[in-house]
Amino acid sequence: MRELVFALEYEPGYNRVADTLAEHPDARIRSLSLHATADHLWRVDHVSGSAAALDDIRDAFLDADYYADCLATDHCGATQTTRVLDRTDDTLVLYSTWERTPTCASVPHIARDHLGDGVLFETRNEGRHYTWRLIHPDDGDVTGFFDTLDGAVGDCAQMEMLRTGETAAGTGGDEPEGELSPEQEAALRAAVEHGYYESPREIDVGDLADHLDIPRSTLTYRLRRAEEQLAKRHVTGTQLAENAPSL
Repeated sequence: MRELVFALEYEPGYNRVADTLAEHPDARIRSLSLHATADHLWRVDHVSGSAAALDDIRDAFLDADYYADCLATDHCGATQTTRVLDRTDDTLVLYSTWERTPTCASVPHIARDHLGDGVLFETRNEGRHYTWRLIHPDDGDVTGFFDTLDGAVGDCAQMEMLRTGETAAGTGGDEPEGELSPEQEAALRAAVEHGYYESPREIDVGDLADHLDIPRSTLTYRLRRAEEQLAKRHVTGTQLAENAPSL
């Protein structure tokens, strides 16, 4: 089995869920389950954030003109249904079904066409950044998948490859545990060199993003994921040192 990890960075106005998440930077959406056939898609998503963020994200799913995962830029006539399965003060669980039409396109359906039926999907939404992790058979047509996906995405999003290769046993995120992707490494290095982590800060995230010529939300995502990995590495190392036997 092999894996593909890539991200779509949605432009404003093309995806209501991405627009809503951009208004609530602390909110997150991750898939709990996602399955697709030739003309249907079913998924369950876990949303975390403030009460106001959950309300807006729920409305974005329930009231959108067309299904959020559809890559079409106009209503394509598909039938969608979203239901709230659970709600607490800071979490929301949504169940969505989508019956597509011939003019619809989505990442799972393009993946089925080029990578086969046995594809597993994992997703994470933060701001306008929509990260996909796909596990697929070795004989999939990866080049055909990305060529078709690039055409379907068009101007509505920027696509970024994060990782491709053999499936790493035990990994379940956007990068192997404790390791930074080259993009995260570059973002973190630039942040340090330009004084982002000084107190007071010598540069804000918007100016740093302009300097790196990437969207602000992309830089924020990369820094957050890098900080998460470094924090986990530090805590794990501290625990190992505390539990080491005395000589």
